[in-house]
Amino acid sequence: MKQRANKVVAVANQKGGVGKTTTSVNLAACLADSGCTVLLVDIDPQGNASSGLGVHRDEVTRSSYHVLNNEVAVHEAVIATQHERLFLLPATTDLAGAEIELVDHPDREFQLRRALQASELDVDFIILDCPPSLGLLTVNALVAASTVLLPVQTEYYALEGMGQLLHTVNLVHQHLNPELQIEGILLTMYDGRTNLSEQVADEVTTHFGNLVFETVIPRNVRLSEAPSHGKSIIAYDDASRGARRYRAFAREFLDRNQKIA
Repeated sequence: MKQRANKVVAVANQKGGVGKTTTSVNLAACLADSGCTVLLVDIDPQGNASSGLGVHRDEVTRSSYHVLNNEVAVHEAVIATQHERLFLLPATTDLAGAEIELVDHPDREFQLRRALQASELDVDFIILDCPPSLGLLTVNALVAASTVLLPVQTEYYALEGMGQLLHTVNLVHQHLNPELQIEGILLTMYDGRTNLSEQVADEVTTHFGNLVFETVIPRNVRLSEAPSHGKSIIAYDDASRGARRYRAFAREFLDRNQKIA
């Protein structure tokens, strides 16, 4: 089966706890529910995107680690999920060794890109859930990606580290992937009861303008609970505020991308 044109989106932020994996999983699930065919690639050694879709790492025999090491093709490691049209390339803790093992490889930054380009999967979107760092795994994702989506929490020091992240994106754009663009910035963990969240949201919007998505993801108990049940928010509680916001974000994302599904 020949691969048709798809868009590859890396979800990245070197700060932990900003809603990166929550966004990767739930954007992928909502896009699939909207009729798109989606591949979610977990390249974080913590494997939270995988467990967030109910995949137990001890049951995984082929993963993104094996793909990066050229041991298997992407389509050989991809598994189905509870969502029709959403597929997963899972991660295990083995991935933690990939950066060390690839460091002497002459094309170490291009391993994921080449694997995805050679893939036989027929999908509309590929979502890459990056680790909370700017190491070789994240660089592989940025080299493979068409765009990068940046989740930013509406909390104190929200912009801390953004300069470093954007500098890395710019370096990858200049030297490794001239097609890489910023997909946008998604404000997460918004608490409407506090002035701080509103102030940070205003600051980010003032600084980055149209790059900031209009949809804002709130702090939501159901969003926090869903991963422990191995479910996306729309599978766990589709009536929750978190589910409604991620559905709205997926619609805005599709509008920006002139829906291809």
